[in-house]
Amino acid sequence: MAQRDSTVLRDREYETIFILRSDVSKESSESISSRLTEVVGREGGKLTRIESWGRRRLAYPVGKQKRGVYMYLKYIGRGGLVSEVERNLRLLDDVLKYQTVKLNDEVARDAVVVAAEDVKFEYVEPPADEAAEESLARELGLEERHDRERDHDDRRRDPYADDVDELGEEEVAAANAMGGEDDE
Repeated sequence: MAQRDSTVLRDREYETIFILRSDVSKESSESISSRLTEVVGREGGKLTRIESWGRRRLAYPVGKQKRGVYMYLKYIGRGGLVSEVERNLRLLDDVLKYQTVKLNDEVARDAVVVAAEDVKFEYVEPPADEAAEESLARELGLEERHDRERDHDDRRRDPYADDVDELGEEEVAAANAMGGEDDE
């Protein structure tokens, strides 16, 4: 009997953070939120919070994307719910990355009160001109330029080198010859 009691599945609290493509349409983002809401309900879970953290720059490019829309999803359910949510996120083309973390081992589902505005999805409008923002960052030197000429240039300038290091052999010989004549 003790073994059966230990195998009883308990509700746990999870949070999933996922990143959508920065150019995701309103219809696509609404379909993603409705799909996740439906998955949580179908698997016997309870959705407690959906937050949109907005459009942010990624730490590194993911799938040729430099920016993404960060979303936060908090829910209560069992272990099978997590695998189903992650499976659905994996199948969606507009989702770049996702990560799920267990917050609490034992949660009383009935004790959790959810406000209607907490589980409402908010769409993030794309900025009017992303190119202007990127060029401003590049102008201020906050972003490195990636020019073809610079990438393919074999010569890299040493920031600590003197100008003499940059001179060719002929120029060094000419400078020495001129310096030698002045000394005599």
